[in-house]
Amino acid sequence: MNNNKLTHHGAGDKLYKVLIYVVLILLAIIIIVPVAWAFMASIKQNVEFYANPWALPKGIYLQNFADAWQKAKMGSYMFNSVIVTVIAIALLLVIALPAAYVLARYKFKGSVILNLMFMAGLFINVNYIVVPIFLMLNNGDKVARNLFGQPILLNNLFILALVYAAMALPFTIYLLGGYFKSLPREFEEAASVDGASYFRTMVQVIMPMAKPSIVTVILFNFLSFWNEYIISMTLLTKPGLRTLPVGLMNLMAAQKSAVEYGQMYAGLVIVMLPTLILYMLVQKKLTQGMTMGGLKG
Repeated sequence: MNNNKLTHHGAGDKLYKVLIYVVLILLAIIIIVPVAWAFMASIKQNVEFYANPWALPKGIYLQNFADAWQKAKMGSYMFNSVIVTVIAIALLLVIALPAAYVLARYKFKGSVILNLMFMAGLFINVNYIVVPIFLMLNNGDKVARNLFGQPILLNNLFILALVYAAMALPFTIYLLGGYFKSLPREFEEAASVDGASYFRTMVQVIMPMAKPSIVTVILFNFLSFWNEYIISMTLLTKPGLRTLPVGLMNLMAAQKSAVEYGQMYAGLVIVMLPTLILYMLVQKKLTQGMTMGGLKG
């Protein structure tokens, strides 16, 4: 009887594993096929799309990338994306690291409320409040016109980076706070005995220990900021200030009449390539860091 149960249990486990593998393979195909097709389409000449859009490229036509970079201004859009992403990550770290450390390691009046507010921020999708953000900045620009003679909030890469940093604060503080809580307090006690201030202890003792979690935060938010579309499209209306995702969408809209498919897919590859390379390089660290911070919190 027991042997029959074991046999049945073993068969059930095998069937479950087969189903899991089948589902994973199907998901991989769903993801890989469109990406591979975009890469192949980016090196095709335009005439090849009219003959058979699903056929393999006859050669490697790199002129599509040159046209997308220069004629479609994807190089300028990439420069804007780099500026916004770097500033946003820098602002995020300067604000989130001390905030997460203090909220995780110290109890003070109002700390519980602050923790609850940041936790509540995890459930707010900033895309749903982008209109109030736009109206707030627009009203601020009305005041700026009266004071300075020109708007300073909309069409400003720094302001966009500031909004990105604010958008990422709840999750970043949650992730870093979870890691800080897991660290033994003996390190801070030893630093206090040596006469180190709270700030020096945080910078010289705690931050180096939290390096895996900090790296994860940087990588995760890079992917988020680099691919963001709705906020960038709303707050940056001048063509010269567009970021890569917005520039790509405008390129696709313009190509409806010109129908330069190779140039359009080359632009898509330019957007995807940095994130794909980065994700492949740091996939393990990204997953480990998120698990480390989330579970220990």
